[in-house]
Amino acid sequence: MKYSNLTSTERLGIKTLGELKNAGYVSRSIKQELRDNLIEKIRNKETIFPGIWGYEETVIPDVERAILSMHNINLLGLRGQAKTRIARMMTGLLDEYIPYITGSELHDDPMSPLSRNAKDIVMEMGDDTPVSWLHRNERYTEKLATPDVSVADLIGDVDPIKAATLKLPYSDERVIHFGLIPRSHRGIFVINELPDLQARIQVALFNILQEGDIQIRGFKLRLPLDIQFVFTANPEDYTNRGSIVTPLKDRIESQIVTHYPKTIEVGKKITQQEAVVKEEQKDLVIVNELIKTLIEQIAVEARESEYVDSKSGVSARLTISAYESLLSTAERRALINGEASTYVRISDLYGVVSAICGKVELVYEGEVEGPVIVAQNLIGKAIRNQFLEFYPDPEKSKKSKINPYAKVIEWFGSGNEMEMIGDMTDREYAARLKTIDGLDDFVDMLSAYGSEQEKLFMMEFALHGMAEFSLIGKQSLDQGMKFQDLVSSMFSGPGEDDEDYNFDDDDDNKRF
Repeated sequence: MKYSNLTSTERLGIKTLGELKNAGYVSRSIKQELRDNLIEKIRNKETIFPGIWGYEETVIPDVERAILSMHNINLLGLRGQAKTRIARMMTGLLDEYIPYITGSELHDDPMSPLSRNAKDIVMEMGDDTPVSWLHRNERYTEKLATPDVSVADLIGDVDPIKAATLKLPYSDERVIHFGLIPRSHRGIFVINELPDLQARIQVALFNILQEGDIQIRGFKLRLPLDIQFVFTANPEDYTNRGSIVTPLKDRIESQIVTHYPKTIEVGKKITQQEAVVKEEQKDLVIVNELIKTLIEQIAVEARESEYVDSKSGVSARLTISAYESLLSTAERRALINGEASTYVRISDLYGVVSAICGKVELVYEGEVEGPVIVAQNLIGKAIRNQFLEFYPDPEKSKKSKINPYAKVIEWFGSGNEMEMIGDMTDREYAARLKTIDGLDDFVDMLSAYGSEQEKLFMMEFALHGMAEFSLIGKQSLDQGMKFQDLVSSMFSGPGEDDEDYNFDDDDDNKRF
């Protein structure tokens, strides 16, 4: 009988090696343990990696096949593709507790001690050897590969202080101080960004992966370590910092390629799951599905942009940070205006520029443009792409007998301009949008909405979309955007203020 069939009370009541034997405990390697528990979860139709979206038909089956094959794993993919999260969630496939020899340096299995001190304890105490229990969360070790990592850090080294304290010669293996890998015995050991590990350090992993040996300062030490190795890496053509040496890659049995969300809907699931939204923000800011879609579309545009380094990738953290910034932009406006709640606006997207700038690595042409301009262009392209999902293609409409955009274009063509300031009150925001002749009717004709606030949102969306298709002109201001006739925008400088608009509380008419 395996200990896992015991109740918690029975299991934790076992305090000695003799009691463990009497309970019928049978040792398993960690890879066998992962395999057995995975099989049980699959049979019980349980979700193996909850919260990992978009990998159901690709990465997760590959990981499951690797575990069933008892393979070490290399997760290969660009940044922000949940590689480390998958590795951490593998602890859920471990037994809740395993027994180990109390005081042993490597959490030795009581039935099969590995280290010298554990063997000495069993030799001395026999069935009275004290046994403790190790929780699954303590069986996970993670190391970020950096150029300064040494063999001593990973494998171990001779400890002169231990030799002096115990009065042992350097020829005695008890003077060894074990590194992270031996101390991960019976656990999962993860090395993140494996290519960043110096080649000579990678070579030190050869024997551990294949034969289970470790060599420290000339000691002929045979330690058949029981470890599930998981490595993560970016594609080798991404970085000039290093690569995985071929013999090491050959010893990692399964290499699994990860990817970014393949659909907008999957991206939205990830963002909504990971974004940190305060309770007060939920009450204060009303968000619709379109703005969530636009956030994801920004990431899609970034991954396809000629200004962004495609080899670097665009992390899912971009959309998460952008969504958090979007809510904060709307929240700040509501606080400034003393409003109990506010509906999110298209102009709030330009408040997420700072969240985008730090998440994309630009190529030379992008650096020339500047990160802020690139971020604004990505937002514009996202609006342009989604605009066609709701409104007619402006290019085709130009050839149509009835152009639905004509009235709005005519209003701006008559010399009218409109400034949309980011911190306007909701009342002023509504007034300015309704001043634009034809915009209200255009949205009524072509949009479906459930509230007046959503209608105003779609009106602003239409305005930005028309500007992206060059039907009207748009200029960035320090505090928002100015919309005007396309020809006029070509001859006026960016951010130039020609007129200020004031709105009377009694009507919607503009006054110069």
